[in-house]
Amino acid sequence: MNRKLGMTASLATLVCLLAFAACMLVSSDMGSYISSMGISWGFVPMICALAALADREKRAAAYTAVAFAAVYAVLIALVYYAQITTVRLSALSDEAYGLLSYTEFGLFFNYDLLGYAFMALSTFFISFALTPDGRGDGWLKWLLRIHGVFAVSCVLMPALGLFKPGMAGGDLLGVLVLEFWCAYFTPVCILAYRYFKRAGA
Repeated sequence: MNRKLGMTASLATLVCLLAFAACMLVSSDMGSYISSMGISWGFVPMICALAALADREKRAAAYTAVAFAAVYAVLIALVYYAQITTVRLSALSDEAYGLLSYTEFGLFFNYDLLGYAFMALSTFFISFALTPDGRGDGWLKWLLRIHGVFAVSCVLMPALGLFKPGMAGGDLLGVLVLEFWCAYFTPVCILAYRYFKRAGA
């Protein structure tokens, strides 16, 4: 069951990740929001399945990764569900729109980056719970661990005020950064699927 859930979750995360990358390229905000929520719904069971396969002495790191993944999923759900419901359907004041709208680099944009910081922390800790068997598993371990570095930038960028409404080239920069992240995380999903598949071999 752990293996099957992990394989399914890895594929689901990959599909949603590719959908997110495509939606960013065609400037579909709604598609981006929905696929981002889908990524989180695949990511959490993927991390849980990796934790379930961890050796006993690695369980603390595995449980930490699961906890951080849960925080990530909650923050992401709050941000994007607000975009497809309240922001899209309500007549908000300018002040409320500035706080709630993801595109205005306000409060919910900052929460979004905080969510991805917890995702990065989750991948960092789960990397210590893996038991690599071959080069592919080794790549997975280090891709997950290096991905943890994103936590620092996700926390610092909003705190330093690097994103502001109407900033020149802000939209293009955002798309390029997110496309790079999609390109980075795609092999993570593929290698995770391989890791689960080999776990029962």
